This record gives sequence, C-alpha cells and structure tokens, in this order.
Amino acid sequence: MKWLEHINLLPQYEIMPGMRGRFLHSDTMTFAFWEIDEGFELPEHAHKHEQVAHLIEGTFVLTVNGEGKLLEGGAMTVIPSNAAHSGKAISACKILDIFYPKREDYAFG
Repeated sequence: MKWLEHINLLPQYEIMPGMRGRFLHSDTMTFAFWEIDEGFELPEHAHKHEQVAHLIEGTFVLTVNGEGKLLEGGAMTVIPSNAAHSGKAISACKILDIFYPKREDYAFG
C-alpha cells in the first residue's frame, strides 16, 4: 500500500458534469471524496453497495426510497444496499462517500 500525504495527491475525475471525485480503495471499501457544484442533480440510481454519506460542507437534498431530506454540513446517513437514491446540491458541496464492497467502477488508472 502506498502512503499518501494529502487527499489532493489523489487524481481527480469528473464522473459527470458538476461532480468531481478522488478515490481511495482498500481491499474491501471505496472512499470517494466529492466536490459538487451548486445546482448539480444526481439522477436516481441504485447499486449493490452499502453507502455511508458524510456531507462535509454545503447543503444537499438527498432522496432515499422516495423520502427527501435536507442535509447541511456535518450530516451523515447510511444508504442501504440496492436503495434507490438521488440528490440535488443546493450549494457547492464536499461529500465523503464510503462504499462496501469496493466500487470497481471507480478504480481508475
């Protein structure tokens, strides 16, 4: 395993316009550090991965299984495996998502 000095040493990838991420993978988990533009809308989707979302900065509306919640900096939540979810950035946001199992689709390079 390579030791990293700072998150900014991880390459950044634009997953879709308005959503940029840096990714760190362990043997079983993926840590996604997102920078999201104000007004960005995350389309509804679901995946096999259990997801823990930590809104570090900003304001974000997260909808899980049809129930929307307004999240502000410091908020954390668990999104169960296969749960339909979507969201909208009310302001620019920084979000840490932790996925289990590891997200192979985020293994770039």
